[in-house]
Amino acid sequence: MGSVRVERTEDGFVARNERGAEIEMGSGDGLFSPVELLLAAVGGCNVMTVEPLTAKRGHRLVRLAVEVSAEKESPTLLRSVTVTYDVELAPEDSGEVFEASPSGSTSATAR
Repeated sequence: MGSVRVERTEDGFVARNERGAEIEMGSGDGLFSPVELLLAAVGGCNVMTVEPLTAKRGHRLVRLAVEVSAEKESPTLLRSVTVTYDVELAPEDSGEVFEASPSGSTSATAR
């Protein structure tokens, strides 16, 4: 795994990785807060894991998105994190995928 360096700037903070990418952080307009970046990382890990797994099974996802939200218990403590998937399957895959769902799983509606 790589590393990320976070440092204070005149306008807030910036995170840089070893490949030269950077993300500005802060509490002002147009900036992500550190907690929002944490939630974005959770969402990114989810979609970047699900997409290749579904492709490997031969299913093309027309849409794959997640919304990640959290309750803050205090400024530095999150209570619960909720990940909500927004998935649209190609029409030819919808019936097969939902029929293959194991019994007792959460119900879903195909669009």
